[in-house]
Amino acid sequence: MRKFFLLSLYLCSVNLLCAQMKIERVEPLSWWAGMHTPLQLMFYGKGLQDAEVRCLEKGLMVLKVHQAESKNYLFVDILVEDYARPGTYTFEFTQGKKKIKHSYIINARSEGSAQRKGFGPADMIYLIMPDRFANGNPENDNHKDAAEKANRDKPYGRHGGDIQGMINHLDYLQELGVTAIWPTPLLFDNEPRASYHGYACADYYRIDPRYGTNELYKQMVEMARERGIKFIMDMVPNHCGMAHWWMKDLPFASWIHQFPEFTRSNYQMASHFDPNASKYDNDLCVKGWFDTSMPDMNLTNLYVLNYFTQMAVWWIEFAGLDGLRVDTYPYSDKHAMATWTKNILDEYPHLNIVGEAWYPSPSMIAYWEGAAKNTDGYTCHLPSVMDFPLQENIAAGFAKDSMPSWGEGLMKIYSCLTQDFVYVQPNNLMIFIDNHDINRMAWLLKGKKDKQKMVMALLATMRGVPQLTYGSEVMLYNKNKQGHGEERLDMPGGWPDDERSVFTAAGRTKTENEVFEYTKKLFNWRKNTKVIHEGKLMQFVPVDNNFYVYFRYTDKELVMMAINNCREEKTIDWPRFSEITTGYAQGVDIITGNAVQIDSPLSLPPQQALVVHFKK
Repeated sequence: MRKFFLLSLYLCSVNLLCAQMKIERVEPLSWWAGMHTPLQLMFYGKGLQDAEVRCLEKGLMVLKVHQAESKNYLFVDILVEDYARPGTYTFEFTQGKKKIKHSYIINARSEGSAQRKGFGPADMIYLIMPDRFANGNPENDNHKDAAEKANRDKPYGRHGGDIQGMINHLDYLQELGVTAIWPTPLLFDNEPRASYHGYACADYYRIDPRYGTNELYKQMVEMARERGIKFIMDMVPNHCGMAHWWMKDLPFASWIHQFPEFTRSNYQMASHFDPNASKYDNDLCVKGWFDTSMPDMNLTNLYVLNYFTQMAVWWIEFAGLDGLRVDTYPYSDKHAMATWTKNILDEYPHLNIVGEAWYPSPSMIAYWEGAAKNTDGYTCHLPSVMDFPLQENIAAGFAKDSMPSWGEGLMKIYSCLTQDFVYVQPNNLMIFIDNHDINRMAWLLKGKKDKQKMVMALLATMRGVPQLTYGSEVMLYNKNKQGHGEERLDMPGGWPDDERSVFTAAGRTKTENEVFEYTKKLFNWRKNTKVIHEGKLMQFVPVDNNFYVYFRYTDKELVMMAINNCREEKTIDWPRFSEITTGYAQGVDIITGNAVQIDSPLSLPPQQALVVHFKK
């Protein structure tokens, strides 16, 4: 009896010791042979501290094991040998006599993966807020792992839009002329309220289960590619969400920026380049939290920087992405962000990454261009930046159609573009009039369809990479209260019980169809018009501040864009434009298909745009 008791006690002790070491997570979830990016695995589980780690198969070598401050993490540097073959590898963890094993998958890369080409001036980007676009699978509206449940009655609640809804309408987007899709974050946001926007991530390696699965996301990207549509992932290295799983057990105290009490960012992004800025102000911009539910990541911690580099590379490789849009780019340490950006481009030299840098001045935007020669020597390596100054001036420029004061009306757009000299590559800027953070285009234009069409013509012909927000093609906007939740409207027809569907001509009103067809014609023409993708820009000072003509041109092609934002008819003054039109005789009005003869009388009705394509 005594021997049996001692044996039982021994077995219980062994089980207890073994239970003290357990792997619950490993990130990245998998990797690929032949990658340039170094691999550092983050293992999380019970009592991993001080464990020795080795790989049991040839092809992967453990270079170094790093201890965290938490006893439940290990960071392990892995060498993936040149001869490593795709397959399952086994890591063995040893603490004294305790041993556990964990399997890890190394995949084969897709052919040409490293040389993938990103989006650019030849594309039209369509911004979608997935929760508000279309509900293709009502069964995933709620999920056992998700704190917030669906309720379409709440402007700031979950409405049920998902990946399947986006898949269901890929043909609609193809018809419209979309060549790239930018959805706001699809990763798991598990905040108890307002989780629909996705910018407070709870798991960087998991698609929100209310949207679908990782595999369904990958399938959507593949289906879009079959239709000639690229995919851009919205990434947020600046902050996570309070509901992120690591917030209960941080690897290091310095994993996030912490203060004795809640401290918000001062949002003073100019402190990055202001030669007179105090370190105090810049630190507060970079280290303060974006919001109460968004802990600020410390990218100067090299483990954090490695984590976010690998996360970005993993999603690009796993899903076959064509680019990234980076949220709140200047709210992180600028040198860490430059390293993060360069790391990704070292793996994918031709990928495009566009950064959100919300400034009112072109000179401030230009600081974040990757090729900029800044006086302080800084470069962030970004291939593209969002052109907020042009957005503000387009919105303000079209607001008035009576005789505006000097410098007002379309003169605002002209004046903004005169500052293009500060940019290295203005053709790579993302241009737009609205997005998910700004009042909708139709609201800014007071619901006037003619103005909506003029702006569409401008976005289709202006230098840069145009971006439309979902529903702009049918003038979607909230006519009452304006706010993020209210303006991030559901797309009519995206839900099974909607009374009508704007995804079909039959479901659209006459006005909606008119704007849709106009937008569709513009952007389908734009797809194959190289002079718009590659041409230079020449603009002429707006007549009466509100009749504006500019040209896109190469040696062999010319596009004339004329915008009459006045209340009276305007006549094209051909001799005024002879320096750019010489050598051309006849062009085509791309909306009507009618011939346009240079030097022949031509008038433009009020509140109309004219796009003419000339070829030699």
